[in-house]
Amino acid sequence: MRREKMGKFLAIIGLGGVVLFFLTSCASVEKGISVLGQKTKISSEDAKSLVQVAQAFRSSFADITEEEEYYIGRSVAANVLSQYKVYKKTPITKYVNQIGQGVVLYSDRPEIYAGYHFLVLDSDEINALAAPGGFVFITKGLLRLCRNEDMLAAVLAHEVGHVAAKHGLRSIKKSRLVEAFRLLASETAQRSGSANLAKLVSTYENILGDITATLIERGYDRKFETEADALAVKFMTRAGYSPHALSDFLAALASSSQASSGKGWFKTHPSPEKRLAKVSATIKALPQVPAVAKVRTQRFRQYSSRLK
Repeated sequence: MRREKMGKFLAIIGLGGVVLFFLTSCASVEKGISVLGQKTKISSEDAKSLVQVAQAFRSSFADITEEEEYYIGRSVAANVLSQYKVYKKTPITKYVNQIGQGVVLYSDRPEIYAGYHFLVLDSDEINALAAPGGFVFITKGLLRLCRNEDMLAAVLAHEVGHVAAKHGLRSIKKSRLVEAFRLLASETAQRSGSANLAKLVSTYENILGDITATLIERGYDRKFETEADALAVKFMTRAGYSPHALSDFLAALASSSQASSGKGWFKTHPSPEKRLAKVSATIKALPQVPAVAKVRTQRFRQYSSRLK
């Protein structure tokens, strides 16, 4: 299939794509789509495109291009935004984006399709999420937990690490892909028959559901969290931030009043105490680490004081 056609098909999915993949949860879909500012409906042509887009999911997530990853992530982001409100104070959002983009420049994947996007969620819950394709979310509650810019950079670097290592795509269950391939291999699926099309819709609903549930309910595999911590230390050090800020953040998490709540970050991440030891060992192995700069702390306080 030609790339220009793929772009059109991906647009059907990505610019409000949860309509195609989350047909069975209309209320959630409408809310998520309205946040992203896109609406669409399925026509017979769109139905055919669904089958063709499905071909992007070949024998492994590694075959998914960055463009395809972006549109998958955009659909997942829409679902996230159906469950969280956006914090509408522009200055703090711009500030978080500046810090996030600075970290991205020193990451292992500084350039991805459509770039990285950082958004603050209007929730007192302590949490941070990273969807495929560079969509990173942090809550107002998490911002309040940070004491300086380096701690904020630590959180963003950890989430960028998830994107860089494609942890979101790797959370898709292999069984979902196998089922999609089976349907695509059938003659009726190639003809876009209604029965098989319905099965494809259901299969892709489950595929994006795997990623969304990982972000909000289950959390990433523990080895992915360990890898994201190690990447965060590397990215921060490259960017001139103190990697000790990640340890400081984990310590702050451990002593947080929400630590025993089992919600947000504490629902989807390993215990801070378990992560601290590994992070400390990683930092100790570094030949030299930057210090926390006062100017950055002052800048952080200037913006964080506006949180309401």
